[in-house]
Amino acid sequence: MNPELFKYNPQYPSVQDLKRRAKRRIPKFAFDYLEGGCNDELNLWRNEADFRDIQLIPRYLKKHHGVDMQTELFGHVYDAPFGISPIGLQGLMWPNAPEILAKAALKHNVPYILSTVSTSSIERIAEVSESQFWFQLYHPTENRLRDDILRRLEAVQCPVLVVLVDVPSFGLRYREIKAGLSMPPKMTINNFLQAAIRPTWAFETLRVGIPEFATLKPYMDKSLNLSQLGKFMNATFTGRVDVDKVKAIRDLWKGKLVIKGVVCDEDMEASIGLGADGVIVSNHGGRQIDAGESTIKPLGALVEKYGDQIKIMIDSGLRSGPDIGRSLACGADFTFMGRPFMYGVSALGKRGGDHTIALLKAQLKQVMEQVCCEKLSDFPGTLAK
Repeated sequence: MNPELFKYNPQYPSVQDLKRRAKRRIPKFAFDYLEGGCNDELNLWRNEADFRDIQLIPRYLKKHHGVDMQTELFGHVYDAPFGISPIGLQGLMWPNAPEILAKAALKHNVPYILSTVSTSSIERIAEVSESQFWFQLYHPTENRLRDDILRRLEAVQCPVLVVLVDVPSFGLRYREIKAGLSMPPKMTINNFLQAAIRPTWAFETLRVGIPEFATLKPYMDKSLNLSQLGKFMNATFTGRVDVDKVKAIRDLWKGKLVIKGVVCDEDMEASIGLGADGVIVSNHGGRQIDAGESTIKPLGALVEKYGDQIKIMIDSGLRSGPDIGRSLACGADFTFMGRPFMYGVSALGKRGGDHTIALLKAQLKQVMEQVCCEKLSDFPGTLAK
């Protein structure tokens, strides 16, 4: 392992440190967009709290010959068992955030997933990541648009398509509604004032340009204004992604296919039946259903039933290297995180991606040494019953 890839700024040795600095550096409306969940945010809290209940068994007298974090996934050997989750409007939190994170992911050899509604285009992220990125598809209502996005992904040789299935309707996120960031979004006087007292963010935003849905730009009317954006988004994306829609994508897409938002047996069995290569057990970071389970809660049972048939990954609620270890101990093949990386970029700008990845690698390495894991497949034996 290259020790340089484990170095991070010691002033910010935890994700919580990055979160505190990010809150001081970006406008309140941007932080609320990043931080918020739906309704009363109970599932947002539950995602993190349930991780804390999982305990691992340390082993100290057993011989240990070092740590190997490499893991093979879909024919690619990654240097760590975690990647960067898709987040919409990343450039709202910090200008050029998608490019910063995609470049850092390439450098550290971990996957970065670009969202359909992020602020950099498919083609730009393919360029800066040398096509080593994944893409999360918000399924369009029109097959024409779906097919064109798949064509663009194929043209840049994107290896993995992630089909998002947990947005049959947009979650009611009260922080966003109050901030004017629901659809259609609007800049209120309060938002202007919040931006004014964050001069570094404001200057960088002016320098880079106002964030926009870059991947979707070719499909938007050039005269579309902000007040019409909500109508466009609702007309373009609202709707349930059922088995027939995923089957049509499976028939068209020749690369690896992952279904994101699977938390129950019925959807897992459907995913396997559709020929998906993997699933991400996810509740959209607690942003879609407040009455649901945390993602770590059903993971163990899903792995036990279906782990030999499909790759099972997880996101939502992970905040640290120990959380990565907890997920692997519960049987996950791989993990993803969104907010920790956005805290990092919002806190440290261009250095934020490198810092956060290095921080998580260092934390995971320390956990592996404590529980006497030499390779990631050793983790399930460390779970305290």
